[in-house]
Amino acid sequence: MATLRELKGRIGSVKSSEKITGAMKMISSAKMHKAEQALKKLLPFRSQIQTIIGNLLSADAEFSSPLIESREVKRIGVMVFGSDDGLCGAYNINVYKGLIARIGHYRDTYGQDIELTIYTIGDKMFKAVRKLAGKHISVVKPDGVNSKSDASEVKKLTFDLQQRFLDGEIDRLDIVYMSFKSVSRQALRSEQLLPVVQETLTDNAVTETCRPYIFEPDANTIFSSVLPLFVLSVMQEVFTENMASEQAARVMAMQSANDNAKKLLDQLQLEYNKLRQQAITSELLDILGGQVKK
Repeated sequence: MATLRELKGRIGSVKSSEKITGAMKMISSAKMHKAEQALKKLLPFRSQIQTIIGNLLSADAEFSSPLIESREVKRIGVMVFGSDDGLCGAYNINVYKGLIARIGHYRDTYGQDIELTIYTIGDKMFKAVRKLAGKHISVVKPDGVNSKSDASEVKKLTFDLQQRFLDGEIDRLDIVYMSFKSVSRQALRSEQLLPVVQETLTDNAVTETCRPYIFEPDANTIFSSVLPLFVLSVMQEVFTENMASEQAARVMAMQSANDNAKKLLDQLQLEYNKLRQQAITSELLDILGGQVKK
């Protein structure tokens, strides 16, 4: 049985842990709200681009761009988003499971010999995914890019991946990430980024607000210029959603740790009080026993 001194030491340690997890929860919450605000600022940019594309698609014109041209799929690139830091619960594990499911889907669809290149964002995700490297699977960690990368780094990475697609290094590019819904809810998403599909371009029914326009220069030239910006807007949004989802997962993990610390503290305090009461009772009995003998 633990002594009073040992229990007192444990109670002190748990109190310290409770303070630390509480502070970490507040920090993660502030970071999450910052990412959430950044996400809201990005939405008008993507919405405006989609509106322009919607107007273009409603015009009586033929459109062509290397970014929408489908070809036989022999090499697939998959960008998977995780975190650089830990203490975010099962966040990275859930994304990793989603990646494994996608790999199984690719092999069922395109055959067991399909070539996969996995681009990892975040140190934790890279450490988990690199174990998959082997026959028909290569794992790449983009230089200078992590889960906290700024707009210029995201732009450079996006255009680099677009060029890889145009050069034929990959025939398709997908992204796997956690979509931010709320602090308690993040949804795993897998979607095709390249080649761009029309369903993605006309998402949110932007064509409903379309009006007749005169395009200068021609509609196809504008379409070819705007399309890379659309891909960039999607990538920037995904990076921001990843940051918000990571911090939301960390908030929930710290909340759970804080709740567990409180429960443990209550148990230790109760055990401490019982042991202290037993010690006091024992001392009183010794005193009374001594008085009787006298």
